[in-house]
Amino acid sequence: MESDQAIDILGALAHPTRLALFRLLATNADDAMAAGRIAEQLGIAPSTLSHHLSALERPGLIRCTRQQRHLLYAVNPPVIRGLVTFLTDQCCGGRPELCGGPAGQSAA
Repeated sequence: MESDQAIDILGALAHPTRLALFRLLATNADDAMAAGRIAEQLGIAPSTLSHHLSALERPGLIRCTRQQRHLLYAVNPPVIRGLVTFLTDQCCGGRPELCGGPAGQSAA
């Protein structure tokens, strides 16, 4: 991943609604979610949701597919992995194992 793409992704996530939206989609990574269901879950208007979905879709963080008349949204795992790798590639002097283990654990 190039720095410009990482900056675009981080910029897209730098908004409370978009971060909540990304986290909602990430918790349902196995199943794409319809826009209406996302709006319900987040308690936001569909027009507002559309703006935020576009902001996350532009840098490739989420993807959209059409199923009949519904637009379904899901996270894009390769892009997420690419961002995490980019962020941790030089972590701790090139020793990423020092950064900690699985989510929620800190380094000893």
